[in-house]
Amino acid sequence: MAPLALGISAWGLMTGVAMVQSGMSVVEAVAMTLLVYAGSSQLAAIPLLVGGAPGWVILATGFCVNLRFVVFSLHLRPYLMHLPRWRRLVNGYLTADLSYALFTRRYPVPADDAAGRAAQEAYLAGGCCVTWCSWMGLSLLGVTLANFIPLAWGLGFAGVLSLVGILCSMATSRLRMLAIAIAGGTAVAAYSLPLKLNIVVGIGVAVLLCFWFERQLGLDPNEGDEA
Repeated sequence: MAPLALGISAWGLMTGVAMVQSGMSVVEAVAMTLLVYAGSSQLAAIPLLVGGAPGWVILATGFCVNLRFVVFSLHLRPYLMHLPRWRRLVNGYLTADLSYALFTRRYPVPADDAAGRAAQEAYLAGGCCVTWCSWMGLSLLGVTLANFIPLAWGLGFAGVLSLVGILCSMATSRLRMLAIAIAGGTAVAAYSLPLKLNIVVGIGVAVLLCFWFERQLGLDPNEGDEA
């Protein structure tokens, strides 16, 4: 995880700056950083919060953006179900995209003995720790330095580039590339919707159509993961 920490830190810094420069107070930005701990969801919610969007719209947007964690949770269930509930909750809070991806790549199958389970939990905890420290440290630094960083630096565009980079790294199968195309096309077509609901619509249409394509055409969403 260490080689990826630099990118995570840069994204966290940008998110911390974006929260304060959007009009949130330092207390609100710190609370959101510590409690939400989800960069893409935070970035999606910030303009809605600033624009005075209804609470249900903000929650629905965050829910849709983070739907992938439902899939992560289902996948990790066999690895973690032997743990007490509080430790499963801690793992749920700490697990992020990259820590999940590296963990499942190293351990494609859950261990069936105590020593193997301990080793898997240790690896997951190590990856989550590096991710959390990188994100929190630089995000809080961004909150602290936000008032000293000029808007002309274009940090919002840097955030978009960060998300595009992550998106491209995940496009490892035909079905995933199809999902990207459908979600992007739908979001652009529905751009005129208020409160950035075009994002929610794009996600919903992509999920439904790709479930249908997966069943009808037999496309494998995990094709290319072994590479």
